[in-house]
Amino acid sequence: MRPDPPLPVVSHLWRHSTYEALLTTALLFGVATIVRWVIGPSPVSRAIPGIHLELLVVGFLVGLLISGLILSPLGRASGGHMNPAITLAMWRFGVFPGRGVVPYWVAQLAGSLLGVLLARVVWGRSLARRPVAYSVLSPAPGWSSASVFVVEAACMAVIILLVGIFLSVPRLAPWVPWLVGGLIGAAIVGLGTVTGPGVNPARQFGPAVLAGHYEFLGAYLLAPLVGAVVAAWLFNHFHHRKVPTHRLCGPDPITDAAHSGPT
Repeated sequence: MRPDPPLPVVSHLWRHSTYEALLTTALLFGVATIVRWVIGPSPVSRAIPGIHLELLVVGFLVGLLISGLILSPLGRASGGHMNPAITLAMWRFGVFPGRGVVPYWVAQLAGSLLGVLLARVVWGRSLARRPVAYSVLSPAPGWSSASVFVVEAACMAVIILLVGIFLSVPRLAPWVPWLVGGLIGAAIVGLGTVTGPGVNPARQFGPAVLAGHYEFLGAYLLAPLVGAVVAAWLFNHFHHRKVPTHRLCGPDPITDAAHSGPT
């Protein structure tokens, strides 16, 4: 039987869950805004020739946004996950309390909806019209849910493995925010016209619900979670170093030493 988590973990859990909701709201508002102006009809999109260059701009901006949110004060406080798959992986790494997983998930999915709703209020009907469609993700014609599932799970597994390795090496840990942002940005650029990679259930949840686009929602929601579990198992089984923290900015020697361990 595992011991109860230290009191600070319990007392701060709901506060940190609120931070996750705010961070995910900001993330989805930013993503929807970027898609609205870079891919939707606008002077910006007209100045960028072709979808591949548009995806390069989107990938760069979204990656920068993710890194910035992780490094923000709220991101440093909560861990800056903004992704149910990362929260699940941190639990399986043994550095995030198990009782915090569901509250974080609820906060992240609620933030996903709120972020897109806020973008709809700010940008009006243009956010709902195609090709923006609330920034919902869709694979290329001919792709099945199974194929999307495999790609999403594999991408998430690579991200989690690299995050685990970077967090376990003190000199690399401070670079994790840029690693996460860079990998997500690269996935957008490389796979944007293929599977429309989300590698984050919260990235697709709000847009899909508001757009009424449920055809591939199961794959986009579940595949990153499966990839995270597989990657965490591989890391724990084969890697000789332990992850010291769930904070993607790197270890906090004051708080994380007392808060580690799944419950």
